[in-house]
Amino acid sequence: MSRRQSAPRLDFEAAAIYEYPEHLRPWLEALPRLPGVYFFHGESDTMPLYIGKSVNIRSRVLSHLRTPDEAAMLRQSRRITFIPTAGELGALLLEARLIKEQQPLFNKRLRRNRQLCSLQITHGKPQVVYAREVDFSHAPNLYGLFANKRAALQMLQTLADELQLCYGLLGLEATTRGRACFRFALKRCAGACCGKESVEDHQARFLAGLTSISVNCWPWDGAVALKETREGMTHYHIIHNWLWLGAVDSLSEASELLRTPAGFDHDGYKILCKPLLAGSYEVITLSDLPARQSR
Repeated sequence: MSRRQSAPRLDFEAAAIYEYPEHLRPWLEALPRLPGVYFFHGESDTMPLYIGKSVNIRSRVLSHLRTPDEAAMLRQSRRITFIPTAGELGALLLEARLIKEQQPLFNKRLRRNRQLCSLQITHGKPQVVYAREVDFSHAPNLYGLFANKRAALQMLQTLADELQLCYGLLGLEATTRGRACFRFALKRCAGACCGKESVEDHQARFLAGLTSISVNCWPWDGAVALKETREGMTHYHIIHNWLWLGAVDSLSEASELLRTPAGFDHDGYKILCKPLLAGSYEVITLSDLPARQSR
């Protein structure tokens, strides 16, 4: 009996034909062991192939060159450039902005999400509100930042399942007042819908479950400057309503950036909220900037 043999599988993925990118060696000498943003460029002078950030640009770029999974990008790359920053925070902020602006081929796309929404608690009930309609930097009682309404409602449902909350009281399904919901019979609802649990206890448990995703309002009356320093460089990050307006070397240069309309920015919030509120950096309010400049 002849034995059928399967043909060997030919794998043409980029990783399978990886070769060390010798043509990029000339660009390595200039790379610093400093925080900042780096760029892999192809044939285009204006559109990079990839934008990354690191606290050590040289080390991070070298790790790319040894990664077979990035063979396709490395073969297309012709040069490597960089922008040093005063620290990791500046590198995070600059990278996020540049990726959104330039949309490099090999980066995960960061787009301005017009469907960005949150859950707002009004009269005890959650409702989905959108950043295009509500100022998320100042609106009270916001919980979670979601890419769309479906994601917001899915989180709400997950929380209800974990805490035995009533879908009816949360607006997830229609119920008859005073009658137990279907999930109560399945012991998935503690019974606030039918008097087995007080509405007050239900609400307290619900709000406690939301605490970890509470959206913090912008805590200042206007813009602030966050000071970030390393040896040989100091940057002042100008921030308003969780939007990073840019970095300057001196506060006297901030007035130009302050002319930019400062709407809520999701990426800025994620990067800046914790270090700003934790007091990890020196923060300077800019409400009296003209007086500073005239001194």
